Amino acid sequence: MRICERIKAHLMAQAEGMVVKEVRIGLGYTAVMLAGGQAGVAFTFRESMKRGCTVFTGRHPLAGRPASELLSYLGSKDRIEMAVAVATANALANTAKEGLIEGDTMAYLHIEPADTVGMVGYFGPVLPRLKKETSSILIFEEHRDKEKGVLPAEEAYRLLPQCEVAMITSTSIVNHTIDALLEVVGSCREVVLLGASTPLVPEAFRNTPVTFLSGVVVTRPQEVLRIVSEAGGMRLFKDNVRKVNWSLKED
Repeated sequence: MRICERIKAHLMAQAEGMVVKEVRIGLGYTAVMLAGGQAGVAFTFRESMKRGCTVFTGRHPLAGRPASELLSYLGSKDRIEMAVAVATANALANTAKEGLIEGDTMAYLHIEPADTVGMVGYFGPVLPRLKKETSSILIFEEHRDKEKGVLPAEEAYRLLPQCEVAMITSTSIVNHTIDALLEVVGSCREVVLLGASTPLVPEAFRNTPVTFLSGVVVTRPQEVLRIVSEAGGMRLFKDNVRKVNWSLKED
Protein backbone atom coordinates (compact mmCIF):
# COMPACT_ATOMS: atom_id res chain seq x y z
CA MET A 1 0.00 0.00 0.00
CA ARG A 2 1.35 3.44 -0.95
CA ILE A 3 2.22 5.95 1.78
CA CYS A 4 -0.63 8.30 0.87
CA GLU A 5 -3.08 5.40 1.08
CA ARG A 6 -1.67 4.40 4.47
CA ILE A 7 -2.11 7.95 5.78
CA LYS A 8 -5.66 8.10 4.48
CA ALA A 9 -6.55 4.69 5.91
CA HIS A 10 -5.27 5.65 9.34
CA LEU A 11 -6.89 9.09 9.53
CA MET A 12 -10.23 8.56 7.79
CA ALA A 13 -12.03 7.38 10.94
CA GLN A 14 -10.64 10.37 12.86
CA ALA A 15 -11.85 12.70 10.11
CA GLU A 16 -15.45 11.50 10.34
CA GLY A 17 -17.66 14.15 11.89
CA MET A 18 -15.02 16.89 11.53
CA VAL A 19 -15.72 19.91 9.36
CA VAL A 20 -13.31 22.15 7.48
CA LYS A 21 -13.55 25.80 8.51
CA GLU A 22 -11.03 27.42 6.16
CA VAL A 23 -8.72 26.53 3.28
CA ARG A 24 -5.97 28.79 1.97
CA ILE A 25 -4.09 27.75 -1.17
CA GLY A 26 -1.06 30.03 -1.17
CA LEU A 27 1.88 30.33 -3.52
CA GLY A 28 4.25 28.79 -0.98
CA TYR A 29 2.04 26.63 1.21
CA THR A 30 -1.53 25.42 1.50
CA ALA A 31 -3.28 25.55 4.88
CA VAL A 32 -6.40 23.83 6.17
CA MET A 33 -8.10 24.74 9.46
CA LEU A 34 -10.79 22.55 10.99
CA ALA A 35 -13.84 23.80 12.85
CA GLY A 36 -12.19 22.71 16.10
CA GLY A 37 -9.35 25.18 15.50
CA GLN A 38 -6.50 22.80 14.64
CA ALA A 39 -4.63 23.53 11.41
CA GLY A 40 -2.13 21.87 9.11
CA VAL A 41 0.02 22.97 6.19
CA ALA A 42 1.52 21.41 3.08
CA PHE A 43 3.84 22.69 0.36
CA THR A 44 2.19 24.14 -2.75
CA PHE A 45 3.85 23.16 -6.04
CA ARG A 46 2.98 26.41 -7.75
CA GLU A 47 4.86 25.38 -10.90
CA SER A 48 2.18 22.71 -11.35
CA MET A 49 -0.74 25.13 -11.08
CA LYS A 50 -3.16 25.21 -13.98
CA ARG A 51 -3.08 28.28 -16.18
CA GLY A 52 -6.02 30.65 -16.01
CA CYS A 53 -7.87 32.43 -13.25
CA THR A 54 -9.22 29.25 -11.59
CA VAL A 55 -6.31 27.21 -10.27
CA PHE A 56 -8.24 24.78 -8.07
CA THR A 57 -10.89 23.16 -10.25
CA GLY A 58 -12.24 20.77 -7.63
CA ARG A 59 -15.38 21.26 -5.60
CA HIS A 60 -16.19 24.73 -4.30
CA PRO A 61 -16.49 25.92 -1.64
CA LEU A 62 -14.03 23.80 0.30
CA ALA A 63 -14.89 25.52 3.58
CA GLY A 64 -17.76 23.76 5.31
CA ARG A 65 -17.06 20.37 3.77
CA PRO A 66 -16.33 17.25 5.83
CA ALA A 67 -12.64 16.76 6.56
CA SER A 68 -13.02 13.22 5.23
CA GLU A 69 -13.91 14.61 1.80
CA LEU A 70 -10.71 16.67 1.58
CA LEU A 71 -8.69 13.78 2.98
CA SER A 72 -10.01 11.62 0.15
CA TYR A 73 -7.93 13.73 -2.28
CA LEU A 74 -4.86 11.80 -1.04
CA GLY A 75 -3.65 9.92 -4.07
CA SER A 76 -4.84 12.54 -6.56
CA LYS A 77 -2.59 13.20 -9.56
CA ASP A 78 -3.37 16.91 -9.17
CA ARG A 79 -0.69 18.41 -6.92
CA ILE A 80 -2.99 21.17 -5.65
CA GLU A 81 -5.56 18.59 -4.57
CA MET A 82 -2.71 16.67 -2.94
CA ALA A 83 -1.57 19.78 -1.07
CA VAL A 84 -5.11 20.27 0.24
CA ALA A 85 -5.28 16.60 1.27
CA VAL A 86 -1.88 16.59 3.02
CA ALA A 87 -2.70 19.85 4.83
CA THR A 88 -5.96 18.25 5.98
CA ALA A 89 -4.09 15.17 7.18
CA ASN A 90 -1.70 17.40 9.10
CA ALA A 91 -4.58 19.34 10.68
CA LEU A 92 -5.90 16.01 11.93
CA ALA A 93 -2.63 14.36 12.97
CA ASN A 94 -0.17 17.12 13.89
CA THR A 95 -1.46 18.00 17.34
CA ALA A 96 0.13 17.94 20.78
CA LYS A 97 0.26 14.28 21.80
CA GLU A 98 2.32 11.87 23.82
CA GLY A 99 5.40 10.59 22.04
CA LEU A 100 6.44 13.83 20.32
CA ILE A 101 9.99 15.11 20.83
CA GLU A 102 10.40 18.89 20.80
CA GLY A 103 13.06 20.73 18.87
CA ASP A 104 15.33 20.63 15.86
CA THR A 105 15.86 17.33 14.05
CA MET A 106 19.63 17.69 14.06
CA ALA A 107 19.68 17.55 17.85
CA TYR A 108 18.54 13.92 17.72
CA LEU A 109 20.41 12.50 14.73
CA HIS A 110 23.71 10.75 15.29
CA ILE A 111 25.89 11.47 12.28
CA GLU A 112 29.47 10.23 12.10
CA PRO A 113 32.22 12.24 10.32
CA ALA A 114 32.62 9.36 7.84
CA ASP A 115 28.90 9.26 7.02
CA THR A 116 27.54 10.34 3.66
CA VAL A 117 24.24 12.19 4.01
CA GLY A 118 21.81 12.32 1.09
CA MET A 119 19.41 15.26 1.24
CA VAL A 120 16.38 15.10 -1.06
CA GLY A 121 15.20 18.69 -1.20
CA TYR A 122 17.27 21.73 -0.30
CA PHE A 123 17.07 22.42 3.45
CA GLY A 124 19.17 25.56 3.80
CA PRO A 125 18.70 26.02 7.58
CA VAL A 126 19.88 22.44 8.25
CA LEU A 127 23.09 22.68 6.21
CA PRO A 128 25.35 24.73 8.55
CA ARG A 129 24.91 22.28 11.42
CA LEU A 130 25.06 19.28 9.11
CA LYS A 131 28.38 20.46 7.66
CA LYS A 132 29.84 20.44 11.17
CA GLU A 133 29.01 16.75 11.43
CA THR A 134 30.22 15.53 8.03
CA SER A 135 31.81 16.88 4.86
CA SER A 136 30.10 14.30 2.64
CA ILE A 137 26.67 15.73 1.74
CA LEU A 138 24.76 15.03 -1.46
CA ILE A 139 21.86 17.37 -2.20
CA PHE A 140 19.21 16.44 -4.75
CA GLU A 141 16.78 19.08 -5.95
CA GLU A 142 14.38 19.59 -8.88
CA HIS A 143 15.19 23.29 -9.12
CA ARG A 144 18.95 23.56 -8.92
CA ASP A 145 19.32 27.34 -8.73
CA LYS A 146 19.93 27.39 -4.97
CA GLU A 147 23.59 26.43 -4.67
CA LYS A 148 26.43 25.12 -6.75
CA GLY A 149 26.94 21.39 -6.54
CA VAL A 150 23.26 20.53 -6.12
CA LEU A 151 22.47 17.35 -8.05
CA PRO A 152 19.45 16.62 -10.25
CA ALA A 153 16.54 15.09 -8.33
CA GLU A 154 16.60 11.91 -10.42
CA GLU A 155 20.17 11.16 -9.26
CA ALA A 156 18.78 10.42 -5.78
CA TYR A 157 17.57 7.00 -6.89
CA ARG A 158 21.10 6.03 -7.92
CA LEU A 159 23.11 7.59 -5.09
CA LEU A 160 20.94 7.30 -1.97
CA PRO A 161 21.78 3.57 -1.52
CA GLN A 162 25.40 4.68 -1.00
CA CYS A 163 24.43 6.97 1.92
CA GLU A 164 24.35 6.17 5.63
CA VAL A 165 21.74 8.88 6.30
CA ALA A 166 18.89 10.03 4.05
CA MET A 167 16.96 13.23 4.72
CA ILE A 168 13.88 13.32 2.51
CA THR A 169 11.58 16.30 2.07
CA SER A 170 7.96 15.56 2.98
CA THR A 171 6.92 17.36 -0.21
CA SER A 172 7.75 13.98 -1.77
CA ILE A 173 4.31 12.89 -0.51
CA VAL A 174 2.64 15.75 -2.40
CA ASN A 175 4.43 15.00 -5.68
CA HIS A 176 4.16 11.18 -5.34
CA THR A 177 7.90 10.46 -5.24
CA ILE A 178 7.96 9.19 -1.63
CA ASP A 179 7.29 5.53 -2.44
CA ALA A 180 10.04 5.27 -5.06
CA LEU A 181 12.49 7.03 -2.73
CA LEU A 182 11.74 4.67 0.14
CA GLU A 183 12.45 1.74 -2.16
CA VAL A 184 16.11 2.78 -2.49
CA VAL A 185 16.98 3.81 1.10
CA GLY A 186 16.66 0.42 2.76
CA SER A 187 20.41 0.25 3.40
CA CYS A 188 20.55 3.66 5.14
CA ARG A 189 21.04 3.69 8.92
CA GLU A 190 18.78 6.72 9.33
CA VAL A 191 15.94 7.84 7.07
CA VAL A 192 14.35 11.13 8.09
CA LEU A 193 11.19 12.58 6.57
CA LEU A 194 11.23 16.28 7.31
CA GLY A 195 9.54 19.58 6.62
CA ALA A 196 6.33 21.39 7.52
CA SER A 197 4.38 19.04 5.22
CA THR A 198 5.29 15.95 7.30
CA PRO A 199 2.24 14.06 8.60
CA LEU A 200 2.99 12.86 12.12
CA VAL A 201 1.35 9.51 11.49
CA PRO A 202 3.91 6.91 12.60
CA GLU A 203 1.49 4.09 11.78
CA ALA A 204 1.75 4.99 8.09
CA PHE A 205 5.54 4.56 8.09
CA ARG A 206 5.95 1.40 10.12
CA ASN A 207 7.64 -1.41 8.21
CA THR A 208 9.28 1.17 5.94
CA PRO A 209 12.91 2.40 6.13
CA VAL A 210 11.78 5.67 7.80
CA THR A 211 13.32 6.03 11.27
CA PHE A 212 12.34 9.61 12.10
CA LEU A 213 9.46 11.98 11.32
CA SER A 214 10.14 15.69 11.69
CA GLY A 215 7.29 18.17 11.24
CA VAL A 216 5.37 20.98 12.90
CA VAL A 217 2.37 21.50 15.13
CA VAL A 218 0.53 24.74 14.34
CA THR A 219 0.08 26.75 17.55
CA ARG A 220 -1.44 29.94 16.10
CA PRO A 221 -3.74 28.83 13.28
CA GLN A 222 -5.07 32.24 12.25
CA GLU A 223 -1.56 33.65 11.94
CA VAL A 224 -0.44 30.69 9.83
CA LEU A 225 -3.47 31.09 7.56
CA ARG A 226 -2.66 34.79 7.16
CA ILE A 227 0.97 34.02 6.30
CA VAL A 228 -0.08 31.41 3.74
CA SER A 229 -2.51 33.91 2.16
CA GLU A 230 0.34 36.41 1.88
CA ALA A 231 2.58 33.84 0.09
CA GLY A 232 4.75 33.28 3.17
CA GLY A 233 6.45 30.09 4.24
CA MET A 234 8.46 28.38 6.96
CA ARG A 235 10.62 31.36 7.84
CA LEU A 236 7.47 33.29 8.78
CA PHE A 237 5.80 30.28 10.40
CA LYS A 238 8.50 29.93 13.06
CA ASP A 239 6.75 31.90 15.84
CA ASN A 240 3.43 30.23 15.10
CA VAL A 241 4.42 26.55 15.03
CA ARG A 242 6.34 24.07 17.19
CA LYS A 243 9.03 21.92 15.59
CA VAL A 244 8.38 18.35 16.69
CA ASN A 245 9.71 14.89 15.92
CA TRP A 246 8.70 11.27 16.25
CA SER A 247 11.23 8.45 16.45
CA LEU A 248 10.04 5.26 14.80
CA LYS A 249 12.97 3.34 16.26
CA GLU A 250 11.15 3.10 19.57
CA ASP A 251 7.80 2.03 18.06
